[in-house]
Amino acid sequence: MEADVFASIVLMKKLSSKLMQEIKDFKILLRNIPSLTVSLFILSVVCANLMANKELVNFKYIALDCGFTFSWLMFLCMDIICKRWGANASIKVSILALAVNLSVCLIFALLSKAPGMWGEFYTTENQEVNRALNATFGGSWYVVLGSALAFITSSIINALLNTAIGSSLKKNNFFSFALRSYVSTAIAQFADNFIFATVVSKIFFGWSWTQVIVCSAIGAFFELLCEVVFSGLGWKVVRQWEKENVGNEYLEYQKKQA
Repeated sequence: MEADVFASIVLMKKLSSKLMQEIKDFKILLRNIPSLTVSLFILSVVCANLMANKELVNFKYIALDCGFTFSWLMFLCMDIICKRWGANASIKVSILALAVNLSVCLIFALLSKAPGMWGEFYTTENQEVNRALNATFGGSWYVVLGSALAFITSSIINALLNTAIGSSLKKNNFFSFALRSYVSTAIAQFADNFIFATVVSKIFFGWSWTQVIVCSAIGAFFELLCEVVFSGLGWKVVRQWEKENVGNEYLEYQKKQA
């Protein structure tokens, strides 16, 4: 009995020590990643989640919502963070972005229950407009669940693939950056679309598996295309960070912990 208690105490101390180490690691990481990058990343996650409520293209096997206009930005941010600080850094910032997004969704849901009217109501004086806006910003639990599950899973896939491919490439040039970014983004974007379409569209809207797979692939293609267009900018940002030693404190800290 005493041995079990002692073992439990030792385990709790180890877990507590590990937690404190992760908190310290996270604090140093946030001090080292430029605030504009973190801000754009979080903003793109929140905006993509909100604009996913509006369809852009809707045919039988082609479905794109307006959220895709922001999703490429979040993946580009993940790719440049991966390139500079590694997979763990990208995953940790993704968890932060998810936490902020869920908090925003909760606040929107609560405010949608407020008795006041939206500004657009006074333009039309139509109560249906007010209800529609409340429903849009209030969201549905299954959409939030599907979006959160898809985002965190695809973030992990993107980070691990990006870093794994990067570690196998010898040269530090745009081709290497593009290869690791395009491959990881294509696979992770497909996973993101597939999980969301399965959880939301198939279960709640009766999509067929053919629709889920084809729409996920087409969505991933267009999202990847957007990143291809702006990948040159991402490469310039990373190269500038490397030249100016941005984030060296975190890299040195990681070496000491290894």
